[in-house]
Amino acid sequence: GGAAPRLLAVAVSCQSCRHKATGDGGHGQPREQHPAAPGRVGGQPVPAEGADTKTYLWARYHEMKKLVYDLLPPGVCNLLNPAAIYANNEISLGDVEIYGFDYDYTLAQYSNLLHSMIFNTARDILIEQFKVMSVNCNNNPILTVNVYPLSQSLLMKIDAFHYVQLGTAYRGLKPVPDEEVIELYGGTQHIPLYQMSDFYGKGPSLKQFMDIFSLPEMTLLSSVIDYFITHGIEFDQVHLYKDISDAIRDVHVKGVMYKWIEKDMEQYILHGDEIYAVLNRLVNHKKKLFLITNSPFSFVDKGMKHMVGKNWRDLFDMVIVQADKPNFFTDRRKPFRKLDDKGSLQWDKINQLEKGKIYKEGNLFDFLRLTGWRGSKVLYFGDHLYSDLADLMLRHGWRTGAIVPELETEIRIINTEQYMHSLTWQQALTGLLERMQMYQDAESKQVLLEWMKERQEIRSLTKNLFNPQFGSIFRTFHNPTYFSRRLVRFSDIYMASISCLLNYDVNFTFYPRRTPLQHEAPLWMDQLCTGCMKTPFLEEMVHIR
Repeated sequence: GGAAPRLLAVAVSCQSCRHKATGDGGHGQPREQHPAAPGRVGGQPVPAEGADTKTYLWARYHEMKKLVYDLLPPGVCNLLNPAAIYANNEISLGDVEIYGFDYDYTLAQYSNLLHSMIFNTARDILIEQFKVMSVNCNNNPILTVNVYPLSQSLLMKIDAFHYVQLGTAYRGLKPVPDEEVIELYGGTQHIPLYQMSDFYGKGPSLKQFMDIFSLPEMTLLSSVIDYFITHGIEFDQVHLYKDISDAIRDVHVKGVMYKWIEKDMEQYILHGDEIYAVLNRLVNHKKKLFLITNSPFSFVDKGMKHMVGKNWRDLFDMVIVQADKPNFFTDRRKPFRKLDDKGSLQWDKINQLEKGKIYKEGNLFDFLRLTGWRGSKVLYFGDHLYSDLADLMLRHGWRTGAIVPELETEIRIINTEQYMHSLTWQQALTGLLERMQMYQDAESKQVLLEWMKERQEIRSLTKNLFNPQFGSIFRTFHNPTYFSRRLVRFSDIYMASISCLLNYDVNFTFYPRRTPLQHEAPLWMDQLCTGCMKTPFLEEMVHIR
């Protein structure tokens, strides 16, 4: 009657066919080969005698559609928890003795108002210093995982295999036709490795935008390019990118951003009470805490007093400001400098790092030598995959946690009925296309073309649910994004905010789910079942908010 018996029947049938073809007959001998079952050719289904292929294909289509909708129970939505922590690598918090944190967008989460303020101030710098005419902010959200080829003025999204996701390339605020993108890259969507890769993602001709602080820069870049193109103003792409990048940098370096936040912390800083709860809980369980940030002490001090209280430094064993990450992790030359309680520099030579004291600059090698904090007993959290996490994981063996604020919004979209049904049917339709392409008569080809068109429409729909221009930060249509590839490589766990730690015991072990490789799930139905229904212990996890 229900979906489960039909699933079982499919699984048993497929298992039986597989053993007939390749199974072991005992003692390592091949099983006797049997003729294909009636109604199958080479293991593939065929129409019943006298039925035309077109009718047969549409019958399979409607049968599969009904099966897909029967598969999805009423509670299929809200399977994922936006406040959960997700594991790329197995890690037990019970083994972690020392917790380290970045400050901006890790301990301190900022409201979207900050992005508008950075945009407006950088725009004013461009007008004043570089005589760029006034441009308005583009209010459409832009992803933080895009790339920008300097010589082509394109903002676009790429997947884990360096392929541009067609339909996500923009010059200014206008989409670039797929044909033009393919022509720009020599008849392919592929971006060569040499253009985009050094260890920190800064290729010679392509800029990667990888953190949420990149939003104002991407928005300003798109808006200025659009203004120039609309008004017929010629410009050098490399010079324009540098000028905009410098304007954004000045907002940070000259302290303008710090003054806004310090003046109105209630408006800019989010979830401060939860940060105190996280830190206090860790200290009560005898964990050591440290902070390494590129921000200046006066700014961090005011923010931490707002979130945690005037005695916030009592929670930390070490506080390092203006660290100059990622150089902090690789450059041995800068020594630590001590600051007094007012933030003034001292001249002492640093032979030890004292609890409750504030240090400036320095380097990781002296940090390791003076603290002895090495390897997997250290867990460090940051929001930038390259500047915060890459060196620590790959060169020093620390455990790492990535803060991805966009994760919460994306999970809420994934949890909707529209997304779940669309994605499941897209997977089913893809499986049908793959299996039924054996039929090559004219009518069958027409059916397959209609299915391909529908599949593309569904792919566009699911993309637009996340962002009309660029889709999800974690996936192209089906492949992981370049960002996702780096997220998996550089972080053991990832979450929307540091407050997600409150949902887990301090000795909790995170186990990554085993997801099938392509050769481990050769039957599409297996992928459907394990892909959509793999969340175990749903009722037991309801308490995790």
